[in-house]
Amino acid sequence: MADTIAETVDLLYAIDQEKLTPDQLIALGAALASLAQAERLAQIDERLRRIHQVLNGWAMKATMEGGR
Repeated sequence: MADTIAETVDLLYAIDQEKLTPDQLIALGAALASLAQAERLAQIDERLRRIHQVLNGWAMKATMEGGR
């Protein structure tokens, strides 16, 4: 997902905004907003993965300690 976001950033910032029509500028703005949202969601997803790993580790440890 990160590669896709990075590639999209490269494409969007390579656009010459001076040559765009008003409608195209609006569409570009919407695309940039969507990209920012996707980037934020990717960050949230990564944090949730880390939290899941910690909780999973705790659960495994509790299971092993309970089985002794």
